[in-house]
Amino acid sequence: MDLAGQILIAMPGMADPRFERSVVLICAHSDEGAMGLIVNKPLEELSFSGLLEHLNIPLGPKGRDIRVHFGGPVERGRGFVLHSADWARDGEGTMQVPGGLEMTATINVLEALASGGGPGKALLALGYSGWGPGQLEAEIARNDWLTCDAPEALLFAPDDGAKWSAALRGMGIDPLTLSAAAGRA
Repeated sequence: MDLAGQILIAMPGMADPRFERSVVLICAHSDEGAMGLIVNKPLEELSFSGLLEHLNIPLGPKGRDIRVHFGGPVERGRGFVLHSADWARDGEGTMQVPGGLEMTATINVLEALASGGGPGKALLALGYSGWGPGQLEAEIARNDWLTCDAPEALLFAPDDGAKWSAALRGMGIDPLTLSAAAGRA
């Protein structure tokens, strides 16, 4: 099972409150584990301009203000920019994500966005979600997550609060019909 480029949608019975009603893009998945970014939990207490100021990166007159998200509980002080693949760069610090997206973890993408350049679509996440070998597969088998394709329009949609419901509806599931109890036939 390779879930790279797919999204995880937290089921209503998710026991971990950090992942309650989360939509997670899986950026990498192998026998060694998985890594992803939560794309629907903005950090209200931190703005992009505030982060740039903290990093001594000037925000230019054409600079863009992107949302800062809680990407997950691992390495919360580290930033990852999930973005469209339309940005010409040296490639260092950038990982290809299946489905035509990229993730960059170097300061040059922040500098480009601050000056008005950079990728056309971007989402900044502090921290990431990580799973050890077999852990994610066990959580899926336990009915903690649903998995599906990751539409770019959903990932970069402006209404973070609607992404969980929209992801479920994209699978043909009415969120109101989901139960927190899981079972097997």
